[in-house]
Amino acid sequence: MKETSPVFEENYQYYLDRLGAVHLPSLAEVLGAGVEDDGLAISFFGRPHRISAGGVIGPDGGRPSYSTCIILFKYVLLCPENAPPGGPWTSFKDFRDAGPLVVFFTNEVEALLAHRFQGERSRLASVAKQLGGRTPEEAYSHDLAVQFDPLPRVSMLMLFNDRDEEFPAGCSVLFEKRTENYLDMESVAVLGHVLSGTLVQLKNAGIP
Repeated sequence: MKETSPVFEENYQYYLDRLGAVHLPSLAEVLGAGVEDDGLAISFFGRPHRISAGGVIGPDGGRPSYSTCIILFKYVLLCPENAPPGGPWTSFKDFRDAGPLVVFFTNEVEALLAHRFQGERSRLASVAKQLGGRTPEEAYSHDLAVQFDPLPRVSMLMLFNDRDEEFPAGCSVLFEKRTENYLDMESVAVLGHVLSGTLVQLKNAGIP
């Protein structure tokens, strides 16, 4: 979908209208966001974004991508009454209502990362760091384990095993259980796709 398509503009305005009926500063604590005038400052993969009834502004001062806008809209509009604990790491397929999107997530997130970075574990570690990835507190018996914090209350865990003589490369992307309190499943799937797509873009761009 083109960023300037009529569908994008219609959806964008629809969500702005909904934001206009919400007192955004009152959601800041539960969302882990900052307050800026009548809007919110929210970190998305470590980069500052501002969201208000007037629009979404990215770190470069312009409107972010369609995917980023939708994820931020949903994160704000689905804000729970209280911030739930992080909970255990959960695979996408184990979330309620994930069923129709499991094949998409498997193919466009986990299988894509396994395929594009097979034999290049160090490269994956490098671009993951560029995207704000960090070593998780818990140790994992995988070739590479990286935690991302795309939103203040939403974390992701990427577990990667490179190929060897017997097995092809494999990748799993997990989410904190509380993610389902902040995003609907379509947004969670898109968030995973943003992760895989950005990592591949960084690789193709030759980011050291």
